[in-house]
Amino acid sequence: MSISIPDLVKVRTRHPEAIAEAAARRVRRPLVGDSGRLMIVAADHPARGALAVGGHKLAMANRTELLERLCAALSRPGVDGVLATADILEDLLLLGALDNKVVMGSMNRGGLAGASFELDDRFTGHRPQDIARLGFDAGKLLLRIDYSDEGSLATMVSTARAIDEMAERRLPIFVEPFISRRIDGKVTNDLSAEAVTKSIAITSGLAGTSAYTWLKVPVTENADDMAAVMETSTLPAVLLGGDVGKSPRDQEGAYEKWRKALSLPTVQGLVVGRALLYPAEGSVEQAVDTAVGLL
Repeated sequence: MSISIPDLVKVRTRHPEAIAEAAARRVRRPLVGDSGRLMIVAADHPARGALAVGGHKLAMANRTELLERLCAALSRPGVDGVLATADILEDLLLLGALDNKVVMGSMNRGGLAGASFELDDRFTGHRPQDIARLGFDAGKLLLRIDYSDEGSLATMVSTARAIDEMAERRLPIFVEPFISRRIDGKVTNDLSAEAVTKSIAITSGLAGTSAYTWLKVPVTENADDMAAVMETSTLPAVLLGGDVGKSPRDQEGAYEKWRKALSLPTVQGLVVGRALLYPAEGSVEQAVDTAVGLL
């Protein structure tokens, strides 16, 4: 799809109501289709200032290129939808790229990458009422818990209330939990089996109901640990991708980890961003088709 930034700017400048009109016209679909699996492409990183891919610090900063890559990914068979912040989803709405796709709104982007307040991940993105008003299909939030940071409690409370508000609207919410800590001032997520197990146990018990809660979980450092880890909860889960590294070997290693974890009974699919949109080798289409094949 050819992306014209001047055309998008013109609509936003002169007819901002076109976004709501496009959302109202969008052809919707069930969250989980006939395959019983979910393949979601993620692009909510820029709003947290996380623009790097591999060794390129500003790889996701070019909006034209990002939209082209997203449209290419969404056009591939087996891709169910997209996770992004309001600005990106609204661009895709105006481009007509979201018909018959699952649309997930990213809800908390306040924990900016590298900031002193990174773990104070406030809800600066979609609110539950926004997701309902626009007819989107689900929401996603990030929950990083640092046992040495008292601010993590406030993040947990706001997360629980967001889950409650989404459940009141019967809207699925995908929670991405981590046990995190600062190492030399940098927030690092602990991917050990014990830490991922604890994060799942904590998240599963949040809010007044878990009826609409999904988990968005990383593959553990040792992929063989995932079977035991995923026995912690009966909540449906998807695997997250993240930045898989700079080399094709790193990418192949990620695919192999996903393949193993996708065989587990609670794992229903993949939510992957940079690894597919900016693959270490090959095109977006090839990377997406490979990931879809894992399902």
